[in-house]
Amino acid sequence: MTYELPPLPYAKNALAPHLSEETLNFHYEKHHRGYVNKLNQLAAEKPAWAGKSYEELIKTESGVVFNQAAQIWNHTFYWKSLSPNGGGAPTGKIAELINEAFGSFDAFKEKFSAAASGHFGSGWAWLVRDDNNKLQIVSTHDAGNPIKDGHNPVLTCDVWEHAYYIDFRNDRPKYIATWWNLVNWEFANSNLKP
Repeated sequence: MTYELPPLPYAKNALAPHLSEETLNFHYEKHHRGYVNKLNQLAAEKPAWAGKSYEELIKTESGVVFNQAAQIWNHTFYWKSLSPNGGGAPTGKIAELINEAFGSFDAFKEKFSAAASGHFGSGWAWLVRDDNNKLQIVSTHDAGNPIKDGHNPVLTCDVWEHAYYIDFRNDRPKYIATWWNLVNWEFANSNLKP
């Protein structure tokens, strides 16, 4: 099995003016594609890896194989967490669960933004759920993925510098403030347990 770069769910210019086409070109074509290429190189050296899904590799591997598989999965999930028609306040079940877990959308937004902007170094901020749809905010370092810890991802924000450096230089808080204009609440709802 050869690992493929999953297609973006929208055109590379669709997130503008919030995230530029140039950012998506570098982030998707260089970084995301680079993880896929590296995993294919590794799988060619050890064919047992080639038959496993990203999720299986995330749960069972460590080191360089875990890093590549997790970064592919994380980025694919990140792209789906964004939408050209996103942003605003959540609707549907996710809105109810956010209010239940955090008291209000504003309180959730403040806590999530703090987790993302306060994360030291490279990594990810996640909204995750347990098997009872109880929500919590977690952050992971580097290629960390909450699946490894038994969590079910609902949304993510990539806080590696390559996610925002072209548009925002080193101003991570400004990137995170902009990220809220793109949040795909429909995708978040689809990640909840019915």
